[in-house]
Amino acid sequence: MLTWIMGNISTIVVSAVLILAVAAAITSMVHDKRKGKSSCGCGCAGCAMNGACHPGK
Repeated sequence: MLTWIMGNISTIVVSAVLILAVAAAITSMVHDKRKGKSSCGCGCAGCAMNGACHPGK
């Protein structure tokens, strides 16, 4: 088992970094969504999905 880990350490490290990056991005998106921020970064006035993003408005 230790031989396999040592032989694949670079793949394991890169995979761990990618998993952490994806988890951070998802966490940030959920956090922004809970605060009511838009994910597109532009105004909602001309957006076709305005009613779906902001149903209370």
